[in-house]
Amino acid sequence: MRFRKLAAIAVLALGGTTLAAPPAHAANIAANPGFENGLTGWTCTASSGAAAVSSPVHGGTKALQATPAGNDTARCQQTVSVRPSSAYTLSAWVRGGYVFLGATGTGGTDPSTWVSSPSSYAQLSTSFTTGAATTSVTIYVNGWYGQGTYQADDFVLDGQPGQGQPPATPTGLTGTGNVTTASLSWSASSGATGYNVYRNGTKVGTATGTAFSEAPGAGTHGYQVSATNASGESAKSGAVSVTVGNDQPPPPPVPSGLAATVSGASVSLSWSASSGATGYNVYRNGTKVGTATGTAFSEAPGAGTHGYQVSATNASGESAKSGAVSVTVTNTPPPGGLPKRVLVGYLHASFANGSGYIRMADVPNEWNVINLSFGEPTSVTSGDIRFTQCPVAECPNVESEAEFIAGIRAKQALGKKVLISIGGQNGQVQLSTTAARDKFVQSVSAIIDKYGLDGLDIDFEGHSLYLDSGDTNLSAPTTPVIVNLISALKTLKARYGARFVLTMAPETFFVQLGYQFYGPGPNGSADRRAASYLPVIHAMRDDLTLLHVQDYNSGPITGLDNQYHTMGTHDFHVAMTDMLLAGFPIAGNPANVFPALRQEQVAIGLPAAAYAGNGFTTVAEVQKAFDCLAKGTNCGPYRPRGVYPNLRGLMTWSINWDKYNAFEFSRSHRAYLDALG
Repeated sequence: MRFRKLAAIAVLALGGTTLAAPPAHAANIAANPGFENGLTGWTCTASSGAAAVSSPVHGGTKALQATPAGNDTARCQQTVSVRPSSAYTLSAWVRGGYVFLGATGTGGTDPSTWVSSPSSYAQLSTSFTTGAATTSVTIYVNGWYGQGTYQADDFVLDGQPGQGQPPATPTGLTGTGNVTTASLSWSASSGATGYNVYRNGTKVGTATGTAFSEAPGAGTHGYQVSATNASGESAKSGAVSVTVGNDQPPPPPVPSGLAATVSGASVSLSWSASSGATGYNVYRNGTKVGTATGTAFSEAPGAGTHGYQVSATNASGESAKSGAVSVTVTNTPPPGGLPKRVLVGYLHASFANGSGYIRMADVPNEWNVINLSFGEPTSVTSGDIRFTQCPVAECPNVESEAEFIAGIRAKQALGKKVLISIGGQNGQVQLSTTAARDKFVQSVSAIIDKYGLDGLDIDFEGHSLYLDSGDTNLSAPTTPVIVNLISALKTLKARYGARFVLTMAPETFFVQLGYQFYGPGPNGSADRRAASYLPVIHAMRDDLTLLHVQDYNSGPITGLDNQYHTMGTHDFHVAMTDMLLAGFPIAGNPANVFPALRQEQVAIGLPAAAYAGNGFTTVAEVQKAFDCLAKGTNCGPYRPRGVYPNLRGLMTWSINWDKYNAFEFSRSHRAYLDALG
């Protein structure tokens, strides 16, 4: 989140990259070059998380997306038949921090080229000549260590095809039938470019992927598939029988067991599954307010008493509504004594990074919450947090401690809240023992008491938080670093009472990524840090003043529309904020839902200037996002699940970078928020 070095612009000379129009292609002999058929024909490293995604793409409807992890550069490759002593040109469109394109096994000099293009697609191109005995080459694309997710699309291997062999016979054929349709799927055959589908011995269709559906009429049918490429057709697979009926099933029965719970402003519903249901409609006070594919639903309906019912649906229709349950939402405002709309800023109080030191007394009045950055531990696992002012050698204009404290008092007299922020980019804190937990409480209390602060901001990053294998219950975490942090925060809240201001500034990786991944996952292969803030936020939701997730320094994140959203646009902020205010099933599990937060608990986190971190969003785009969320106007392609008139405000890294950028952030957004009322 917090960059301590002055940002610089690096210009890389990319060998072999050209912006000229590409030559006409004699033939593209790469299989599935645009990933329209998923990863068919490609092999990717096991820990890359490789997938064909629908956004961002260069052409067509799909593109490859993969993520380097540890020592894995997330390589995806395919082997292609070629002719000896022949010239070939390889190109692809790529997007990411550092992306490499090349070929191996050419029998000559194996080519490789690269580009850095994190925000848009760029074309890579290289060429090679095969050796006298070369009949196949392997083309590949990969990222680089620690450089994050990349995308690749529209590969072209231009040259003469080799003399290959027909692909292997497909395996794993399975089939299902319903009222009208037979649906087949099978495992991909290496080298296949297509498949033939046979019913009762007669060819009835073709497929480029590994699935096929048709409406063959009522009865039991035997299906087989074969694989094809330029060299011929494989033998047919073993047969499967599929029965297709001709009776329309009835609508599903009425759902039973409807129950509701209230947490702050959020209402969470659950019910028992209805046999044959493919979905459910949710009604509030007789009006349909949402749908669900599972047996759970959450929303923030506003203060008042509400009656809920659900019905079950399938292709034949909708059941009657269930019996009603009634809940009352009070929307109790959080503690802290803050105005309706707030600006939160981080102040470089303990270091300098090129943006200039600002004395506490000189912090502009636009800011409502000032986070002193940073309190850091004496070691990762000590729990012993220390805060010192920026040294004179680093900040020549730093004030004395007495002046610093007087500046804090002056801001508090104006109604500002001054907090100590713990962590940051360099301050990893792992409360892995109860001793570390207790030391954390003691040392943080000492800082708050010494400077007379109003509360605490948790800005844990890096490897501070993670989830152990098997720790999947949001409401009952078991990982020590999670359990001990929650206990420490509850102790601090109890010590200081209602006046205590508690805020958090996690990255999207630790929160919204939970819609897809939660900890190491069922097979232990995912990053165990994924969504690890969620149990802390959930446990503290009744005491949490503000959550301002960092909508920057982020890879693409899947929103509630199941589309990837990329930082730097108003749509990204709308999608990420909507997840917090509507709630979401964790890792797609409807039985483990992160409930919606109260509107007044949520602010949007942003860089103050382009120098302060990637993902900078212009003033106009930020205000479009706030309009969409708070007023339901100025929305882009993403439509939020509701309108959130009490959305609290904006956070930025940092007050210092805002000054460096002529106060554009604070002055523009203060005026905008004040006008909202």
